[in-house]
Amino acid sequence: MNFKNIGAAFYSYAYIAFIGISSMPLVIVACIIRIITLPFDKRLVINNLFSSFWASFYIWFMPLWTVKIKNRNKLDMKQSYVFVSNHQSQLDIFVVYQLYFPMRWISKAAVFKLPFIGWNMLLNGYVKLKRGDKESIRQMMARCEQLLDENVSIMMFPEGTRSKTGIVKPFKPGAFILAKKTKKPIVPLVINNTKNALPKYSLVFRGRHKMELEVLDEIPYSRFAHMEIDDIAQMVQKIISSHVNEHIELEKHKK
Repeated sequence: MNFKNIGAAFYSYAYIAFIGISSMPLVIVACIIRIITLPFDKRLVINNLFSSFWASFYIWFMPLWTVKIKNRNKLDMKQSYVFVSNHQSQLDIFVVYQLYFPMRWISKAAVFKLPFIGWNMLLNGYVKLKRGDKESIRQMMARCEQLLDENVSIMMFPEGTRSKTGIVKPFKPGAFILAKKTKKPIVPLVINNTKNALPKYSLVFRGRHKMELEVLDEIPYSRFAHMEIDDIAQMVQKIISSHVNEHIELEKHKK
């Protein structure tokens, strides 16, 4: 390992330590917000928006990163959606938070046990999932359906895992089952330029990156009401892929 790599590793681990330490006071603020807003904020909008600020705080303090949001104005805070996005990096979570839109995330059950950040996930009403556990999957789907019926948005990465190459993998059906059952619109999100900033299976940040999140046009229920679930998943995957840089480059090479 050369000096440049050593420096990058040291910088990255110091930043991760900063995240851990700063999470202590921030989770206290989140608890106070939850107590104050408990009587009137049933959708946890204020806590969700505070989590967006929390994530933004780490973007602001990382000089190597910038995030550009396109078409945020397409979203209506009074409405609820099934959000779906491509998934390239752990940084995708920070990037999606830049929407400043209340939503519930689905996350591995083990993450909720983490000090501070896991506790904040509980405060925000995020949904637990044990991968490969059929009962956990059933409970997760039931909880997401309930939230959507209560006008609370759900956020999912339907690939199920991060793409190491940036090429969008086939979408799993869960998000589209929920959208069809609850008759909620689907909002495709496109993430670009996070893959190389923090590659899969790495904790070392890689140079300067201008990350992007684009909100595409919502897909109303009427458009997929009579479609099969697999067809909906393929349609949305194709829509998102057409805006992902790696797919755009592939199409250029084909020509």
